Amino acid sequence: MRDTARRDPSLAAVRYRLERAESDARAAEAGAAGADLSAAGATAAPRTDPKRAPTAAELRAIAKTALDRAIDAGEFDNSPLAGKPLPGLTGGHDPDWWIKAKIEREGLSGVAPPALSLRTENAQLDDLLDSMATEASVRATLADFNSRIVEARRQLAGGPPVVTPLRDADAEVGRWQARREARRAAAAESAALAEAEEAAQQTTWRARRRAARAQRAQERGLGGGVAGS
Repeated sequence: MRDTARRDPSLAAVRYRLERAESDARAAEAGAAGADLSAAGATAAPRTDPKRAPTAAELRAIAKTALDRAIDAGEFDNSPLAGKPLPGLTGGHDPDWWIKAKIEREGLSGVAPPALSLRTENAQLDDLLDSMATEASVRATLADFNSRIVEARRQLAGGPPVVTPLRDADAEVGRWQARREARRAAAAESAALAEAEEAAQQTTWRARRRAARAQRAQERGLGGGVAGS
């Protein structure tokens, strides 16, 4: 725990506050005990051993006291996470959580390690391929993607491991063609439906016009009959 606190400044700060609060509590307790014994005409040593490690209950009490003091002092006012869930508590484990958090926290761009950038690119690769019009473009993009995966696996610069799989060019071309045919079929179906709706509207409009003409003719006929009589 102490080694971790030395490496992480935030943990060291929390540990310092806990130890400071514990020291203040012990000093107050010792002062109260000394005052009581002095009033009785006797002296006594503190009731607790300074070298004794605090129990779990004592640590919880110290932490709660430190938290209450911080709240009273306004140290949590205007917190950007006020009323929001703590980030990272999704229930799943992301091996790249630390680099993602650093990039988001510091607003960095273009500095993601290959393992993370390739994983993101892999998730978006199908959409990229679908935007291409020719099989040659698809194969060239896949060749470049696979070559960067191989190069990233060869590097020994540290960081998270590269787990992005290679893409089989022939299989991906087949999937790209299938998606393209599905899009074309969906577009043709949408066009046919739109054309049918337009034809139905035209038919309805023409039928209304014919009905209106018939009604006007009937009204004129009725009017002429009344005048002749």
